[in-house]
Amino acid sequence: MAEKSDANPVPQKQDAPGAEARFSFDRMAVERFRQAFTRARWSDERKSWFVPGKTASRRIDRWLAQEAERLAIHGDSKGRDAFAFDPISSPYLEVSDDLRVRTPYSKIVLEELRAVPWASWDDELRAWRLPFRSYEELRHRWARIEKAARHAEPQERKRRREAARESGASKAARQRNAERRRHRYPLPAEDLPPLGRPVATEQYGIVVFIEVSGELVDPLELTASYPIAMRANVDYVWGRWRSATLAELLRTWPARSPPGPNERSRGWWQPTLVELRVARRNARSIERRKQRRTLKTGG
Repeated sequence: MAEKSDANPVPQKQDAPGAEARFSFDRMAVERFRQAFTRARWSDERKSWFVPGKTASRRIDRWLAQEAERLAIHGDSKGRDAFAFDPISSPYLEVSDDLRVRTPYSKIVLEELRAVPWASWDDELRAWRLPFRSYEELRHRWARIEKAARHAEPQERKRRREAARESGASKAARQRNAERRRHRYPLPAEDLPPLGRPVATEQYGIVVFIEVSGELVDPLELTASYPIAMRANVDYVWGRWRSATLAELLRTWPARSPPGPNERSRGWWQPTLVELRVARRNARSIERRKQRRTLKTGG
């Protein structure tokens, strides 16, 4: 009714002092307005009321504030009745002079509550406060709010972490990470890569092999960590590797063509231009981070 209204000093006649009033149509509001402003006149052209007088703007603002307060009281009364008829029973909702929502942190809860009219965060209470006139909108969003709040409970988060830790995918990821920290790689004993030069690998990108041991690889370890190295009738030995430096990557010439099936099946090949570009970009980022750390430590 009067929630989205304004009063601007727009004279109806030339040089006539006064102000213009606009508010959403409501028959009772119009009656109250005409009682408060007996000299007001409606303008079809402007679709607004014109109130004459030098103090008209202040009087209109005061009346609009009273109307807003009247609407708030009426809305709160309706909200209380709606809550009494169909209450929300939840550990996350507290009822006092207003409605107070207190949940664990959740982005979904924040999005939902920010969309509720007149909802505000109370830093002292550490809770969201809503007047009863917001109850219908809160009721509409409550199922999503409560579900997100339960999902964000510390016990629930802990349960999910433990379940993920025990899952097969998590165990496999931990095994892969542990194997990567060993800096070893299975190489076909009859087709070894050149030492000290960057080569591309299926599992670790572009690396530099620094040593090849004569230790044969256990087939069970290949199956668990290196499923790509499963060529029949091929003996694999462990090769030790390190990451290629930026200088080494810049000196490396790319292969003229992508690796074929035989090169991929043996587990290493001459890197292509695309692979070198990605590796060089990553190496530059690592170099910059090292320089910043050095400067910070020195400073």
